[in-house]
Formats: sequence, structure tokens, C-alpha cells
Amino acid sequence: MSIRHGLLALLERGPRYGSQLRTEFESRTGSTWPLNVGQVYTTLNRLERDGLVSQSGEDEAGHALYAITDHGRTELRTWFEKPVDRTSPARDELAIKLAMAVGAPGVDIRAVIQAQRHHTVKAMQDYTRLKAQAITALESGGSQERDDVAWLLVLEQLIFQTEAEARWLDHCEARLIRLSAAAGTPAGSQHPGPATAPASPTIRPSPRL
Repeated sequence: MSIRHGLLALLERGPRYGSQLRTEFESRTGSTWPLNVGQVYTTLNRLERDGLVSQSGEDEAGHALYAITDHGRTELRTWFEKPVDRTSPARDELAIKLAMAVGAPGVDIRAVIQAQRHHTVKAMQDYTRLKAQAITALESGGSQERDDVAWLLVLEQLIFQTEAEARWLDHCEARLIRLSAAAGTPAGSQHPGPATAPASPTIRPSPRL
């Protein structure tokens, strides 16, 4: 997530002060990635240092305002036009956990998978409920449409992400079962354990708009 470019995008709509930027950022993303004011002002200071924003006086309440510069607009346009780099993926804690669990003494990797799948499916269901609420708010016309559309896009990304994660966990468990069957050993840890696991919940494709 680029807080730097997110703030530039908000500043393109006009001068803002720190806590205002935090509120608008969280409104646009549904507080999925909450910010603190210190983080916002640290980023603003770096943007000012790089010539992407400049101070623009104060508002009536005495808040220091920041405005995007021409250089900042160029930086923002480049960010929007350039694809997000997927060749150097961010560290994924779950993938690292499963990789470390393979062959770890006393660890039943299938139990780890099943616990994570339960959590992931619940998260997906929660996101789906929030999506229904966001759609209702949009259809009622009684909300800030721009922020609700932005929040809806974030929610749908989270739904697809958790759906894919649940399917990947199913695949991991199936892979372990096949490998252990070929080796003639129980799946999971190196210790004897059940050869089969409780049935996992059915993952259905998330509803599309």
C-alpha cells in the first residue's frame, strides 16, 4: 500500500491538513488500513522534502494546510499509469508459516491449514456482508457515493483475496495427502495422525455486481 501516493491523490482535490487527510483516506478505504496522524505528518514531511507538496497557509482553525505541487501531480499520474509490481511480492506470513511447518517437529501442518481455513472463510463471509451493506448504501442514494464506490472496490478485492486463499489452502491439504500416500506415511506431522480431515466448508464464488 502506498500511503505516499494515496495522500497525493487526496491533495489533488485541494489543500488539506493532516488529520483531515487521515479521515478521508480511511473513509475511502473503509479503514481497512488505518493510519495514525503521526504517520500522515511524517509522510507529508517527506513529500515536502521531495518537492511533491508544499505548505499552503492555514485554515480558519489554524491547521497547517498542504497542497500538491506540479511535480507531485506528475508523480501521481505516473503512479496511476504504472502497473503495480508483482515480480517482487511482499512477504506473506501464511505462506512462510506453512513453508516452515513442513517437517517441523511436533507440528501437524494439516491442523495449521484447517485452523487457517476456518478463519479465512469467516473473514470472507464478513467481507461479503459488508459488501451487501455498501451496495445497499449506494442504491439508497443516502451516502457519499464516491467513498462508497471506493470502499466497495476494496471490499471486493478482499473477498477475492480470501476466496483465493481458501482455495489455495484446500490445494495445499490435497497436495499433502497425495504426497503422503505416495510415501506411505500419514499426512501432516512426522508423528502418526489421522489420515483424513474433517470436511472443509464449500467455497462458492463471491457474488458479482
